[in-house]
Amino acid sequence: MPLPAGPLRTECPPGSCICQRQALLPTDPADPAAGPLPASAPGLDARILLLTRTEEARLVQRLETVSSLAELRHLQQRMWAQLGLRLTIAPAGPEVRSLRGISILVHEQPGLCRKTRQALPAAIRRAMQQQPQIAWELLNEGGLFATPGTDSRPLLARAQASEN
Repeated sequence: MPLPAGPLRTECPPGSCICQRQALLPTDPADPAAGPLPASAPGLDARILLLTRTEEARLVQRLETVSSLAELRHLQQRMWAQLGLRLTIAPAGPEVRSLRGISILVHEQPGLCRKTRQALPAAIRRAMQQQPQIAWELLNEGGLFATPGTDSRPLLARAQASEN
């Protein structure tokens, strides 16, 4: 796959990251028209290099302001479509007692900075702290709060809805 058009992420300082950015660059860095990726890296997705530091900051801010699970899932799909970034959000086990029990995994891939893999889940956790209904909806995807013939929303959400 040829390099994507547009500004590319700058290289991390040596020794501070294990992003393997060089694996996504053309074989001859002096010639940007060198063509496809090296033969040693077939199938690697270079779209992640479009996530510059400023774009990463915008993405983190956007993830922090998510207001619903549907919006979070939409962003998850957009990150996959535009950057090739795989993100998995699911309950970590059968019993979730806090937000720490929700697994948020940014899959490793060449070109994805270690700090980005830490910043994205942290931003999603902050959004879930501000909007607890996101966590409830996530847990309810598997039918945790649902019982046959009853309202599947959590008790607090039903109470808030009845007040309005």
